[in-house]
Amino acid sequence: MSTFFHITSISEVHHFLGIKPPAHPLITVIREWPVLDFDFTNTKITSDLFIISMKGGTGTIGYGRSTYDYENGTMVFTAPKQALTFDSNIDYKKLTGWTILFHSDLIRKSVLGSEISKYTFFGYAVNEALHISDKERNILNDFVRHIEIEINQNIDKHSQELIISNVHSILKYCERFYDRQFFTRTNLNKDYVVLFEKYLEKYFSSEKFAEKGIPTVAHCGEALNMSARYLSDLLKVETGRSAKDHIHDFIIEKAKTLLLGTNITISEIAYTLKFEYPQHFSKLFKARTGTNPTDYRTLN
Repeated sequence: MSTFFHITSISEVHHFLGIKPPAHPLITVIREWPVLDFDFTNTKITSDLFIISMKGGTGTIGYGRSTYDYENGTMVFTAPKQALTFDSNIDYKKLTGWTILFHSDLIRKSVLGSEISKYTFFGYAVNEALHISDKERNILNDFVRHIEIEINQNIDKHSQELIISNVHSILKYCERFYDRQFFTRTNLNKDYVVLFEKYLEKYFSSEKFAEKGIPTVAHCGEALNMSARYLSDLLKVETGRSAKDHIHDFIIEKAKTLLLGTNITISEIAYTLKFEYPQHFSKLFKARTGTNPTDYRTLN
């Protein structure tokens, strides 16, 4: 049975690691991880912190049911409340890179605070990590050095803005690097698009649809062994449409068939397609086709 260990602040991180108190209460950069006298077996760690980590070395880190072998130039992003598990065989002396941890209070009143949710890679699984080149790593390292300078000098009225600006720049560049990673893996991604479409075809014609209703993006991602956000972002790159768009398209095509091929009522069609309320079906149909179900049936 797993044991959960929750961290609420930067100070708790430093205390847990047995290192000197942080220079800033809301953000820290850790480069050297101490050898901990702590058994990570069956332990899941959650926190109130955002974590941006670039690591190399040995051992694995787990996210959900996936693991990822660390390599040089590998980046992982964790949002508050996400659970992490650590391999007890990690050789901390051989770990390289850096980890930025910051509390949401740091960015709460900033532009980044309102935009942080757009960086969907905070919801990716570890096996969907970002792999960066030497050139890309050097770009990010410069921002990290600037953050460290600001953290470790006397804090003034400019400190927080400059720290946040550098964190924001890291995320913007990582967004660019993820786009590059999607494009360089385009053949593999296209294979996933085909698999996703085949999965939807199979699902909507199976008993699962009758029993469980419209699949969620998370359910589809699980079937393809990837996170919901990664699946949706992959599909946007390859098709220009999100996973939810694809799911809705399948529903609308089924609805069109029922509208033109049967005489059952709009309400019956809605319930057949597993909508809880007919008006929800009608709203989606109009949003996707530009006309309501009744007019579509009449005009076609």
